[in-house]
Amino acid sequence: MFFFFVGGLQQEIRQVLKSGVGKCTFCANNRVDLVNYDKVLKLFFVPVWRWPAKDPLLYCGGCKNFFPYNYSLPPGGDGESASPTAVTDALRCRFCDRSVEADFRFCPFCGSEL
Repeated sequence: MFFFFVGGLQQEIRQVLKSGVGKCTFCANNRVDLVNYDKVLKLFFVPVWRWPAKDPLLYCGGCKNFFPYNYSLPPGGDGESASPTAVTDALRCRFCDRSVEADFRFCPFCGSEL
């Protein structure tokens, strides 16, 4: 028996939560939006099943990429130095709000990815 599966998973925007919250890391676009999105299973390019994703993501309209909030560059001009509050926020877990070391990839308290 031989079976072809023509389909796949795709991310689609459900709702824009906030506009202009960061800068795209791929194309350096200044208009990156924080969005809620759905994961969509498509079979023969027809949406078959749709379910909401867990966490909101940033979406760049220029290059059509979705990426996590912690991968975004801060909004503003090029080459600006980070403010002290931005540095301390980068060293805190966004889920449990505890401070973590800069070289950690996962929070030692709640286990979420940083």
